[in-house]
Amino acid sequence: MAQVQRMSRLMIKTLRDDPADAETASHKLLVRAGYVRRTSAGIWTWLPLGKKVLENVSRIIREEMDAIGAQEVLLPALLPKEPYEATGRWEEYGDQLFRLKDRKGADYLLGPTHEEIFTLMVKDQCTSYKDLPVMLYQIQTKYRDEARPRSGVLRGREFQMKDSYSFDTTDEGLAESYRLHREAYQKIFQRLGLDYRIVSAVSGAMGGSASEEFLAPAAAGEDTFVDCPACDYAANTEAVTVTVEPSDASGVGAVEELDTPDTPTIETLAEHLGVPASATLKNLLVKVDGEIVAVGVPGDREVDLGKLGEHLAPATVELVTAEDFTGREDLVRGYVGPQGLAGKSFKYLADPRVAPGTAWITGANKDGKHARNVVAGRDFEVDEYLDVVVVEPGDPCPKCGTGLRIDRAIEIGHIFQLGRKYADAFELDVLGQNGKPVRVTMGSYGIGVSRAVAALAEQTFDESGLCWPAEIAPADVHVVAAGKAKQTELALEVGDKLGAAGLRVLVDDRAGVSPGVKFTDAELLGVPKILVAGRRAGEGVVELKDRRTGEREELTVEEAVARLSA
Repeated sequence: MAQVQRMSRLMIKTLRDDPADAETASHKLLVRAGYVRRTSAGIWTWLPLGKKVLENVSRIIREEMDAIGAQEVLLPALLPKEPYEATGRWEEYGDQLFRLKDRKGADYLLGPTHEEIFTLMVKDQCTSYKDLPVMLYQIQTKYRDEARPRSGVLRGREFQMKDSYSFDTTDEGLAESYRLHREAYQKIFQRLGLDYRIVSAVSGAMGGSASEEFLAPAAAGEDTFVDCPACDYAANTEAVTVTVEPSDASGVGAVEELDTPDTPTIETLAEHLGVPASATLKNLLVKVDGEIVAVGVPGDREVDLGKLGEHLAPATVELVTAEDFTGREDLVRGYVGPQGLAGKSFKYLADPRVAPGTAWITGANKDGKHARNVVAGRDFEVDEYLDVVVVEPGDPCPKCGTGLRIDRAIEIGHIFQLGRKYADAFELDVLGQNGKPVRVTMGSYGIGVSRAVAALAEQTFDESGLCWPAEIAPADVHVVAAGKAKQTELALEVGDKLGAAGLRVLVDDRAGVSPGVKFTDAELLGVPKILVAGRRAGEGVVELKDRRTGEREELTVEEAVARLSA
């Protein structure tokens, strides 16, 4: 809807300097431009212009969700404990969950995501196969007690999110709902003007099987992803897999014990023996729900604890400490090897690179001793293979073998085929065509609304400030009155004409503010078109500037209105 906002009546305070605690461009610029203000750690107030941008993002999401037949609802943010206890997520979320009690002592939480509550709602409302399929969504405030909220609205403890859920009676129906959401997400992010990638992902605490993330490449991103320059493969680094064929160990000699004093690390061992670190086997000890587990990886690779945690969820994974070796004569710190201990002293997990038949130099389970020619499958058994190493540039693409590239990105969306995890927890059945109960299958689909605003700021800013794509900007045109009464009069006149033509207009008619400050603010605020009533205002001529390209031209008021409203 067209509107004219005069800055003399707008609550806005721009800043010349970056906030002292700001590290990312979006954090700096959204605060400096008066779009948001910090209320407390990880909690932000959206000021008038910021709220307009946030609502524009929400509008685009609503339009595309409605277009695929999804229906909007609004669930409470304050939720009872019992549904989350039934699915195990009351404990799985750990410290990230905001928990509270009411005056009667009953437990509640502030919703981080709403699978449980949507499932119960559909169980109450849908009883027959005729009621399905159905797709439901909401745009609402979510809460997660982040240990280190940072980067402004990119990683807060309170944030705006669109979450939607599909309910189908068949796996084929779920696949179709997933396809519809995937295509809707592509349209949403294209309309928002985001540069994005669709990558394979892991489901994490959500559960489920098929999972893809929508990532916006940006230096400020906290996610890392890989893509292949030779094919269409792309994945979150936590979802990258590797396949290694078994080796022929027939020519490998017997295990040989080596005297290796003062070599408790891979680096000292490799230097002592004059071998590359890749010839050694690193055995990282961790505790999984309190039980010691060993993880074997090549010595030149690091264990990705995030990956390991995802594989073993909902179990808690933590590194062992010196105290954990107390009373364990079988575990020699710095000299642990899997031979003789795997499957006895600890469960042994390994990266696929520790394939059957591969030979290694590893700990001999004696102080100051290592062993050579230790062969996987001959001298020790692997209980379970997991992709757990930190991905590095040049690692082979799982599809074509070409070296992978690694980049940083902001997660802006995530879609899951949940299957029947939540339906099983709440016995969500409907009466099928044959009169027998059918267990419903679900999908879950999220978009970070407030995060999308920050991602756009990260991708589009320049040295002068924000630079919004047209459809989500707080206005279509920023009209600047450069000084005197005549310029202000013309600025308001042209603003009214643009508003009457259906455009959203911001008019800087502030008295007592220098033209230099107004021009600086116009650049900082990032509205796509800037119209200046300046030195030729008496002739009815204004200057039109494209915020992104910097191109300028002088036009009459009538020409400017015609150009901008075309």
